[in-house]
Amino acid sequence: MVDIVDSNNMALGIVSKQEAHEKGLLHRCVIAMIKNTKGEWLLVKQASDRQDAGQYVAPVGGHVQAGENKDDALKREAAEEVGFIDNFEFTYLGSGIFDRHVIGRHENHLFLMYEIHSDNMPVLNHESESCCYFPEEDLKRLLKEEPNMFGHACHFGLKTFYARFY
Repeated sequence: MVDIVDSNNMALGIVSKQEAHEKGLLHRCVIAMIKNTKGEWLLVKQASDRQDAGQYVAPVGGHVQAGENKDDALKREAAEEVGFIDNFEFTYLGSGIFDRHVIGRHENHLFLMYEIHSDNMPVLNHESESCCYFPEEDLKRLLKEEPNMFGHACHFGLKTFYARFY
């Protein structure tokens, strides 16, 4: 179950995640970029059954459950997707609406964007096939020269919260 929200992140009601996607209802997702102390950015390549299959995306992303605190959702998703249980710091960057139709769903998400600071080694789950650390200059270059390496959600998050990459 997820909270349906308005563009100001005010809860309007509760529905299943499936219903939210079927009807295109705006609901919350936490998204996090991970940066290590070398200044490298961790991205994961999505598995073949995911919405950005074979493309690099933010390593942490998932739905906020109904009534769940956004920071708690971030910690839960970080544990599920990259194995970060504790010993990491994070900063909340803000929110943005990411609305798209993909793999038979209408994903109308209020992205709650975070940056995680950690040197922990990721332990990937079934949603990712691999990961890679990108030095910032390499990431900037690849986003311009090879934009199809990166998923639509990744471009949205980076353009919205890290304009310097473009």
